[in-house]
Amino acid sequence: MLKNDMLEQWDRENFFHPSTHLAQHARGETPTRVIKTAQGCHITDRDGNQSLDAFAGLYCVNAGYGRSEIAEAIAQQAHELAYYHSYVGHGTEASITLSKMILDRAPKGMSKVYFGQSGSDANETNIKLIWYYNNIMGRPEKKKIISRWRGYHGSGLMTGSLTGLEGFHRKFDLPLPYVIHTDAPYYYRRETEDLTPEQFTDHLVAQLEALIEREGADTIAAFIGEPVLGTGGIVPPPPGYWPAIQNVLDRHDILLVADEVVTGFGRLGSMFGSDHYGMRPDLITIAKGLTSAYAPLSGSIVGEKMWKILEQGTDENGPIGHGWTYSAHPIGAAAGVANLKLIDELGLIENAKNVGTYLNQQMQAAVADHPNVGEVRGTGMLCAVELVENRAGRQFFDPARKIGPAVSAEMAKQGVIARAMPQGDILGYAPPFCLTREEADTIVSVTADALNTVLNA
Repeated sequence: MLKNDMLEQWDRENFFHPSTHLAQHARGETPTRVIKTAQGCHITDRDGNQSLDAFAGLYCVNAGYGRSEIAEAIAQQAHELAYYHSYVGHGTEASITLSKMILDRAPKGMSKVYFGQSGSDANETNIKLIWYYNNIMGRPEKKKIISRWRGYHGSGLMTGSLTGLEGFHRKFDLPLPYVIHTDAPYYYRRETEDLTPEQFTDHLVAQLEALIEREGADTIAAFIGEPVLGTGGIVPPPPGYWPAIQNVLDRHDILLVADEVVTGFGRLGSMFGSDHYGMRPDLITIAKGLTSAYAPLSGSIVGEKMWKILEQGTDENGPIGHGWTYSAHPIGAAAGVANLKLIDELGLIENAKNVGTYLNQQMQAAVADHPNVGEVRGTGMLCAVELVENRAGRQFFDPARKIGPAVSAEMAKQGVIARAMPQGDILGYAPPFCLTREEADTIVSVTADALNTVLNA
């Protein structure tokens, strides 16, 4: 297609892309791709190349692309009231309605919703509320947050510290104090290969107990975790993990933050991962699936126990000193209301469960026996394929070879977008909830072809 504009040049000269090799992009060594349109599970760039988006943007376009119902709700809200703040008791019909819709769907024991714009700022809010809570409770020393290695909770200062991935710490002087890490529930990468999944859970619980003993329970405020490990590898927890972790936290009076930015609103085939795994969170982080990314919006769902103390704090100290200009932005809230209605009306969570199960089964059947596939795993509309140089002894590829990115790039050539996950050669899949079985078959067949092309070359 003939181009008579300078978009690609402007891109390299002006646009700071996140999670990008800046020097290579500026030099033109990595491509600029301008996405033009999208519908259902497919995106199309301005050159007319169509791709099946098997990662729903960044796990976020849950309802699928091109939903006019959400677009029209955004337009109507913008015409009626494009913006007003939510400080000092102000609200809009959309923000108040969405708050109720969220709590109607949330696990038992949740009380209020604070709105932000991204999962990162929602987790920053959570940390501030946890510290405020313990100060009001007269426990100023109870401030440390336990996170997991390979967990992902954002890329801000505290949230980047909570994130347990090396690339989010390197040269940023992170993690900051108050953040401590424990091992992830990543069974395939267990140190001792002969452990059963149940024994691995016992090992992780014992490790957490030892960490709490070493640091002192009176200094630890909270534990944060994704119900299913996301960016760290798309890893469902081993059997009994969350109930066992919950018991430890309850015994030591440590709050639980369930980061449901990925899992919230249906990705596991159930409304929330907390209910799915028997978690009893004090705070729940939401974002992506709240609006299917049609507008930026996030939230911190605050549990009843914490809410009572927050009220007490304002009685003692005046209005709470926390707020964002765009909290509960009416356009984002309108998108959220329309999105949650649409997900219900179209039965998309049930489809995510059914077609997600089919995707995982077919991926297992197609590639699990490949000599360079160590594991196929997933749950709901989440799937991952972990690549190894040698299955015996779980011998991983040299990271410098970038095998995962090479397979992902080959898939992109064949019209399917999978994500090369960080810190390992792992292919990740998180398609929109409207995925069909035929589209799932395409994802699987292209994965198998790309593995053979790259690894048999």
